[in-house]
Amino acid sequence: MAEIPQDDVAIEITTHGGPEVLRPVRRPVPQPGPNELLVRVAAAGVNRPDLMQRAGQYPPPPGASDIPGLEVAGTVAAIGAEVRDVRVGDEVCALVAGGGYARWCIVPAPQALPIPRGLSMIEAAALPETFFTVWRNVFDIGGLRAGETALVHGGASGIGTTAIQMIAAMGATAIVTAGTVAKCAACRTLGAAHAINYATTDFVEATLAATDKRGVDLVLDMVGGDYVSRNLQALAEFGRHVSIATQHGHKIEISLVPVMRKRLTLTGSVLRARSVAEKGAIAAQLREKIWPLLETGRIKPQIWKSFPLEEAAAAHAALEGGEHVGKVVLAT
Repeated sequence: MAEIPQDDVAIEITTHGGPEVLRPVRRPVPQPGPNELLVRVAAAGVNRPDLMQRAGQYPPPPGASDIPGLEVAGTVAAIGAEVRDVRVGDEVCALVAGGGYARWCIVPAPQALPIPRGLSMIEAAALPETFFTVWRNVFDIGGLRAGETALVHGGASGIGTTAIQMIAAMGATAIVTAGTVAKCAACRTLGAAHAINYATTDFVEATLAATDKRGVDLVLDMVGGDYVSRNLQALAEFGRHVSIATQHGHKIEISLVPVMRKRLTLTGSVLRARSVAEKGAIAAQLREKIWPLLETGRIKPQIWKSFPLEEAAAAHAALEGGEHVGKVVLAT
């Protein structure tokens, strides 16, 4: 392991605004606490919450770094006094509450996972944020089981491409929405049973047609706003509506009639502010249930494009452009 410097490059949000407000700066290298790791970052995932933080819409939770970045992959450079299951030199990927856009990052030890065999650092950096989110919301909170069907919005996104593969691998059926013919084709290649072009087709009608008018057992919704009432129409009896983002707004107006008539459940979650213990429990479930599927190639992170760390602004512009299928990653 190379010597740990006093300071190194990180990406700072200089003020709230567009991608241009992201600037490389030199920051002191942080020191790990008793149950933390210092990771020499090789790659960091870029996610929509990072864009929201840059715009001033998603501040980091108390105590988290102001540097953006919620997932990293790299090599453990130092460990806290209470860390037992990780050693210096181990290669890990990890979910963090901030600080990922840097050459060195502090990681709570329970949130670190070994890099699956056969995956590169760039591929591993694309795992934590989407895999933690999908597992927690689709299978834990949403309770999706083998034989059931889920509707996933944003099928070509990092969340969507992950959800398609995980749903299929767990014996359930994925129906997705995407905005172009090419994105719909990519989703079907990944295992979606049906991909609905929301730009040309009513997704409620198409979902009901694909399920012989029964509807789906679960909706994973990252849109919010006007989509929620339409999602309820697409749900089957005892269906579950799980919200993870609100791109069309967080205030909604719905009729409670379908909720009562079909005995629906409306729920959701946010991940960033959850406790280390809760995130560690999700990590343990992923290591048991999903990591073996990554190592056999049954599930594979989808990398759309990678950028050097210093070009974080270009990475944000690319993600905002909306052409991506899968993840955008920064390489250090």
